[in-house]
Amino acid sequence: MHEAVAAIAACGVSPIVRIAANEGWMVKRALDSGAHGIIVPLLETAEDAKKLVRSAKFPPTGNRGLGSPFPMWSFSGLSMMDYLQQANDSLVTIIQIETKEALENVDAIAKVPGVDCLFAGPFDLGNNIGHSIIDGMMHDELKEAIAKIQRVAKDNEKSSGIYSTSGEQAREFANQGFNMASICVLLEIARC
Repeated sequence: MHEAVAAIAACGVSPIVRIAANEGWMVKRALDSGAHGIIVPLLETAEDAKKLVRSAKFPPTGNRGLGSPFPMWSFSGLSMMDYLQQANDSLVTIIQIETKEALENVDAIAKVPGVDCLFAGPFDLGNNIGHSIIDGMMHDELKEAIAKIQRVAKDNEKSSGIYSTSGEQAREFANQGFNMASICVLLEIARC
């Protein structure tokens, strides 16, 4: 991860790292590698969001400690003091909303200070609310759930994001008001 984050930052692009779980050591490892933000799956409550923010932010907002020179390098060689003074406001904390519980609690999650973006995970969310995406088709209840995530983000002055399967779909989501889209393409490999 350290090499990939450094290479991405060197190209003038902000590296965002998706970690596997809301574990403090995973948050620290990603941000200490120089990531400009993190995206975290499977948060379901405001308490989960508060735990994440505590792990991602330096005191007094959180309890993250400074332990690596890599973050300063990925911000064009900032001094350690400049990084410490800017990090809490500069680093992006993104929460994936992808379970029924997270959808039910999305208003409370959005109100947590330090959460910057609500990110819809349509495939897992669809499965969790009983409306899987089949042959690329979304059920109306899943569309409503996705619209709710975007609306709650906007109402709480947060950014909104979503996974999409093509550039065309990403454009549709942008036209609906989403601030970011990650394009995931699933490849099927035929074996002979």
